Amino acid sequence: MARKSPQPKATSSEVLECVQQNCPSCGKPMWNEYNNLRRVRTLKGVIQLLLKIRRCQNRSCERYKIKYRPEQEGSWALPQQEFGLDVIALVGALRYQEHRSIPQIHQQLRNRGVEVSERSVIYLLERYDELVALWLSDHSRLKAIAKKQGRLILAIDGMQPDVGHEVLWVIRDCLSGEIILAKTLLSSRNEDLAALLLEVKNTLDVKIDGVISDGQQSIRKAVELALPGIAHGLCHFHSFIGSSQGDL
Repeated sequence: MARKSPQPKATSSEVLECVQQNCPSCGKPMWNEYNNLRRVRTLKGVIQLLLKIRRCQNRSCERYKIKYRPEQEGSWALPQQEFGLDVIALVGALRYQEHRSIPQIHQQLRNRGVEVSERSVIYLLERYDELVALWLSDHSRLKAIAKKQGRLILAIDGMQPDVGHEVLWVIRDCLSGEIILAKTLLSSRNEDLAALLLEVKNTLDVKIDGVISDGQQSIRKAVELALPGIAHGLCHFHSFIGSSQGDL
């Protein structure tokens, strides 16, 4: 969606580094070749993200010069979107769980300090609808991407806009940057999360090299149930290649 008004000034900044600093394919170190700036409007303010982009330098590697973006970027916002994933999750919750109208959602976002037009609220609701329908509508494309890569590095994020709202769980692939699955759940029970991971694993049917999350207990237990022996962490491991089983 084209932006017709100036982007608001950032209220804070974050530097995002790649957790995976060795090439997922050949295992050799990836260089931080360049940085990208990205500004995202979230429920906590306008965040300026400094993204440390890495690339494999091994000319014989299948991922030579293919960019690898920080895994946490996708937890802030969808690709090419200036509004945060938390804002999209709130729009969906207000619409479908509280049955609010577009003007009411617009006013609530404004009350929470999010600079947004009513037209943009409609656009954000469309993005929410596309997100939760992705798994059902895009199986073939996602399976083709997974098959071509031959492996996945999954990232899991849970968005609960406010207490009492359902949690929007998003599973991404860090290698391609693709959203694989997004689904709302009434709770964060590890059994329910494990079922989502198993659905991804069984449907895409490729090797999962690791899982990245914020480390909350329910996710850790879900990974142990659904993907036993798979490396899982956020900032305390540097490469899945040749790693031992479990948390590193």
